[in-house]
Amino acid sequence: MFRLAKGVTHFYKTPGDEQRGIGETMCSYDIGAENIKPVHTVRFVTRLMSISTMTVYMEENEEPLTDEELFKVDLTIRTALAFISRNRLQVIAEELAFYDDMGYRNIRSFFKFIAWYNKPGDLNGMAAVNYNLRHFALVNEEFGRACGDIVMKNHYRHIETIIGKSGTVARLGGDTFVCVCKQTDLPELLEYLNEAVVPADTNGRTVSISSYAGVFRIPDGYTVDNENDIMGKIIQSYQIAKAGVQGNIVFYSDMMLSEKDRARKIQKMLPEALKNGEFHVFYQPKVNILTGEIAGAEALCRWFSNGQIIPPIEFIPVLEETSDICKLDFHILDQVCGHIRKWLDEGKDPGRISVNLSRRHMTDPNLADNIIEIVDRHHVPHRYIEIELTETTTDVEFKDLRRAVENLQEHGICTSVDDFGMGYSSLNLIRVVPWNVLKVDRIFVPEDDEAKDSVRSVMFSSIIAMAKDIGLECVVEGVETKAQFQMLREIGCEQVQGYLFDKPLPLDEFEKRLDMGRYDIP
Repeated sequence: MFRLAKGVTHFYKTPGDEQRGIGETMCSYDIGAENIKPVHTVRFVTRLMSISTMTVYMEENEEPLTDEELFKVDLTIRTALAFISRNRLQVIAEELAFYDDMGYRNIRSFFKFIAWYNKPGDLNGMAAVNYNLRHFALVNEEFGRACGDIVMKNHYRHIETIIGKSGTVARLGGDTFVCVCKQTDLPELLEYLNEAVVPADTNGRTVSISSYAGVFRIPDGYTVDNENDIMGKIIQSYQIAKAGVQGNIVFYSDMMLSEKDRARKIQKMLPEALKNGEFHVFYQPKVNILTGEIAGAEALCRWFSNGQIIPPIEFIPVLEETSDICKLDFHILDQVCGHIRKWLDEGKDPGRISVNLSRRHMTDPNLADNIIEIVDRHHVPHRYIEIELTETTTDVEFKDLRRAVENLQEHGICTSVDDFGMGYSSLNLIRVVPWNVLKVDRIFVPEDDEAKDSVRSVMFSSIIAMAKDIGLECVVEGVETKAQFQMLREIGCEQVQGYLFDKPLPLDEFEKRLDMGRYDIP
């Protein structure tokens, strides 16, 4: 039109962006002519101070525009710029409405997400979480505000990765966030919120971040009449978590029922759950630190009920109040032995598989016989079984614990003390009870940025040296980074487990690891 050779549009969000040349450039028309000259420019400024400009060009040898043509060109440009500015302002308005100045989704974004799911059943299988990064001001003080911003952004992005496109995460302000996710993603999400190792810069520094969290597992058929209803539930449970009365993670469902009613409900569900096979075994590999070979795994319990996963934090403490936990422990051991028998028949060597037993078993004089019966029923050689017993309690008599350990060892069943360092009498426990394996709790594993002569590093090295001196195998839990792995190799640690290699895996995924045989050593 009008013998024009080219038309170029620029869009700038602010006058400052225009001065710096930071914006969008759109070529709407170009005949490819080489010798062209600008013949008319229109600059359009909105009330929000965004700026659009359009310049049109003609070939050098082309006849100039007449006054009438120039009027029409000017009108056409202004019409086009009106549309362009409106479209770009919609994007800006969305950014201003649903994102904060740091690029995080805001509370309006969260409410917008919830509003889309306003029919009964739209939120089936979903959960909402309100969480706060604990003591984050200390991160800013120690590493600086810029580094703190990187840590928060990396933490946020990892939450986005866990949740995926089916959910959303938004920032309420400061270091407080809300999110919606699938209930099947809750275990991984809550484990990350409980303790996460987050990159602090590109030089390998990391920061350990934990959170307070309130969780609302949205019931099937739930209708969103008011978005503030969900917000109120997760804020209320978060406030209880922050008060430290019920732990760092509190479920709103826990508050809806009295403790007695909740326990009765879980205990009532247990027999049918066992009968229906709702409890599944996940395996977290143990890795030989020198060769990368899979040296075994820890068996962990996961409860899937009506298509939803019930986090261990909801049912394990309840079942431990009675002997019901013993039924579940033996059920898991039975599954593990069945899996081991299958692997051996297929020519796979899974190494030694450790199974956790509750302290409730300690007063059972027939514990060893009951374990042996299950193992022998599956024709599993005893060397493939390891029984983990925790030392994080004060009410287990050493004589009962020692009797159980010695009885198991007489039958060739290996025993390990779990979470070493968390209990009230750790050193006395390994002095009195003849364990085979010491599992060192993650609280002793130094962070990447700790100097080698830090208190935690010295304590950790001493524990490993002591264990080796008294003939105990060592397995270090919670190994997350290559720097931690290298440090463990230097001090002579034998085996590790942690997210550096794998999280707890469902059966089919763990079998793939067995086929793989080994991991690449960092």
